[in-house]
Amino acid sequence: MFVSYQLISISQQAAVATVSLNRPELHNAFNPELIGELRQALTAIAADSSVRVVILTGTGPSFSAGGDLSWMQASASYTAEQNIADAENLDAMFALLNSMPQPVIGRINGAALGGGAGLVACCDLAVAVEQAKFGFTEVKLGLIPAVIAQYVVPKIGVSQSRALFISGERFSAERAFEIGLIHAITGEDELDQTVGFLAERMLSGGPQAMAQAKKLVQAMWEMERSAAKRYAIEAIAQARTGSEGQEGLAAFLNKRKPKW
Repeated sequence: MFVSYQLISISQQAAVATVSLNRPELHNAFNPELIGELRQALTAIAADSSVRVVILTGTGPSFSAGGDLSWMQASASYTAEQNIADAENLDAMFALLNSMPQPVIGRINGAALGGGAGLVACCDLAVAVEQAKFGFTEVKLGLIPAVIAQYVVPKIGVSQSRALFISGERFSAERAFEIGLIHAITGEDELDQTVGFLAERMLSGGPQAMAQAKKLVQAMWEMERSAAKRYAIEAIAQARTGSEGQEGLAAFLNKRKPKW
């Protein structure tokens, strides 16, 4: 059972938890309070073994417009130390989402701009409605997408990041799909069905295996070549002898569903 929040909402159906940003009147823009609530919620979900898939979405017509303008305006009067602390708090939210042990499916129900597009980049899978718009629009305000860059650049690559960060242009769901920011496009009436199908597919995999698979991808991206090679060798050796690997192999050989 999850606690109640003011600026986000959480529901759980079977092994699937849905986290909704809940500031529809401000297009689910985030401020320090929402960031704090999302950090708290993600920390609790990550530690909850009853949750095997996480869905992230927005309430109302938008997914997230990124940073609240009032918050960004207030930050202009912060000291250097206060701005550093504020950015560290923001990064902690993205880092938690990016490193969740459970698969995270982005249910992109509308516009995802600035930090909102950064949230999309942290999802393992993202499904967007046809009319959704995306953009790393910070330069239009004389700012840069600094904190989210460490999550966006690995997702869409250097070339696309440079073009989109510099232009600040808004782009379609079709382009978001082409560059790998999202993985599927659907009609508004079919969004829940598509997300539900993906959640069911994620439930068929071993929970520990999926968590380790996410860590494996991160290690291949971050580590020096010889260290990455050693990590991969040790990871498969541990997976083969682990209880989940043993159960998965036994289930396959006996033509039954695994017990997870």
